[in-house]
Amino acid sequence: MMSNVSTQFSFELQHSQGLARAGAFTTSHGTVTTPVFMPVATQASVKALTPDEVVALGAQIVLSNAYHLYLQPGVELVRGFGGLHRFMGWSKPILTDSGGFQAFSMGALRKIDDSGIRFRSHLDGSEHMFSPQLATRNQQTLGADITMCLDQCIAHGESRQEVESAMERTHAWAQQCHRLFNGSGSTGEQALFGIVQGGSFPELREESAKFITNIPFQGYAIGGLAVGESKEQMYEITEQVAGLLPPDKPRYLMGVGSPEDLVEGVARGVDMFDCVLPTRVARNGALFTPEGRVDITKRRFAQVDRPLVEDCDCYTCRNFTAAYLWHLFRAKELLALRLASIHNLRFIVRLMEEMRKAIIGGTFDGFRKEFNDTYRPTNAEARQEHKDRWLESRGR
Repeated sequence: MMSNVSTQFSFELQHSQGLARAGAFTTSHGTVTTPVFMPVATQASVKALTPDEVVALGAQIVLSNAYHLYLQPGVELVRGFGGLHRFMGWSKPILTDSGGFQAFSMGALRKIDDSGIRFRSHLDGSEHMFSPQLATRNQQTLGADITMCLDQCIAHGESRQEVESAMERTHAWAQQCHRLFNGSGSTGEQALFGIVQGGSFPELREESAKFITNIPFQGYAIGGLAVGESKEQMYEITEQVAGLLPPDKPRYLMGVGSPEDLVEGVARGVDMFDCVLPTRVARNGALFTPEGRVDITKRRFAQVDRPLVEDCDCYTCRNFTAAYLWHLFRAKELLALRLASIHNLRFIVRLMEEMRKAIIGGTFDGFRKEFNDTYRPTNAEARQEHKDRWLESRGR
């Protein structure tokens, strides 16, 4: 059942241990406890899963993308069906991304100037223009609980001049988004988050954090990471920026979702995360375990007559053996994609639940050490190869 009660967005910091935080934010569609991971429902759907399944694995909030929904089926059509929650059958909170990252990833198909992002649709080649005003209006029209400012994301390795130019444009757009958001009769039920940019330059990150936090957004995001920099750089920038953000507002690290990055992000003061990675790699047979990611399509799983993770409480591990998952992937059965996605998302949601419990109980430092002693991250070369293929497929 959807709530009919008007609730203004609010955030409460409840516990902390070192820089790690446990809190909660309240929306018209429910309260979300943090730290939290948001499964990605780009086109109003978490790929391969029903809303009931996403709820059952413990997800409290999902992320949809205003760029994709603008192109198909159209934000006005969604509004005509009662808004995004009703359209997709999801009664819990929704955060929408503005489309800035999608524009970044389109490479040659887009051009950016101070007025916004001009791009050609990846669906039919038609030309469109995203201004800060349109990006804000699209998200308000969809009815998202949390909306994001339009920003200019930039790839790692660009010159300082290019990064600074993109940062300044992001700042100007943030002012415009905030003005429109508050001048459109907003009742406070929807929240608008600002985004800190500045690439891998600490002085630009400091400048951006100061500028963005001078605008009274309901929350603040760290953008422009997980775009090619090393993990060490990402962690350093995350800690720097999180330390410059208001302690009484939620902090959101955009586009990060590897288990080790979630633990290190929480350790540095981040409250919210999203990423397509858990479900994307699941559909390719890469499944999370406490020891690291494994490839379930390898023949060594063909005779494993037990769950992939024996103490995992997900539907997949409670009902099926690793051998069965191996068989489904080898047979190219659609059920393989569903069961793998359920497992990976539950693994991530459970990780967030355990971190929150550890922060509240004062045992987070020990939890983090034990996790890092046990979990083997995918090696940097394999991660970069995967990312390069993804960027290449989008014309970069």
